[in-house]
Amino acid sequence: MSEQKTNHINRLLTSLDDTTLVSSRWLRAHGYSTSLVARYVASGWLESPARGVYLRKGGRLQWQSVVRSLQSREGLSLYVGGRFALALQGYEHYLRLGEAPVVTLYGPDRPPGWVAKLPLEARFEFCGGAPFDLALPGMTTNAPDRELSAQGLGRQAELDGIVCSSPERAMLELCDRPPDAALVYEADALMQAMASLRPARVGLLLRHCRSVKAKRLFLALAERHGHAWVPHVPLDGVDLGSGKRSLVSGGRLHPTYQITLPGDLDEQLG
Repeated sequence: MSEQKTNHINRLLTSLDDTTLVSSRWLRAHGYSTSLVARYVASGWLESPARGVYLRKGGRLQWQSVVRSLQSREGLSLYVGGRFALALQGYEHYLRLGEAPVVTLYGPDRPPGWVAKLPLEARFEFCGGAPFDLALPGMTTNAPDRELSAQGLGRQAELDGIVCSSPERAMLELCDRPPDAALVYEADALMQAMASLRPARVGLLLRHCRSVKAKRLFLALAERHGHAWVPHVPLDGVDLGSGKRSLVSGGRLHPTYQITLPGDLDEQLG
């Protein structure tokens, strides 16, 4: 192999650690043609866990590296939010027995097709855009932390710096999911543990949340558990809509927030 070609593969391998994924699109954009990548695979330098994506030969496939690739290399406005973001930050103390973890991704950009084809125990669920009227900043490593924080987002240093929802944002995202009794039971159990949410951030996100259902459910559950931060949430400018909202059939109507909640919430908490 010529010295130029050797330098080319060496630069690529140096940029990849044992878990980094790179897509065909990224490789082409950085001067690696389809035929050249095919030679790298045949020579044993790269392997392809799914069509259109590569990692170093012998590399380890992890869900974290998938998200890091989507954010930092693909430049997609996608982040970990909702239920899985809460689990990552200690608010869900167990995974559902017998079920693989489900990484809930939010954002305006749809994940590329290769994400669903990776041979991982974890699977990815694309939840679409979150219910906020805030324009997402970039998710690359160049995005300032203050811009992320202003949206209720942050980097998880212990997870390769991937961007996730804060507990306040993730809880509102969970409350926005299609309503049924199971969702309310889960949201209620999670809210019980949220004794340290930041009232200023809660108020900001409530003002910018477009989902009346999510805001009412969030506030009803927070008040139900009597957290000390609830009276300090600034509600000026928070639109809670008008009229009743039915979340579950045959439930009890919350007198303040005019939503129906299951009548057996206390029993579900055990």
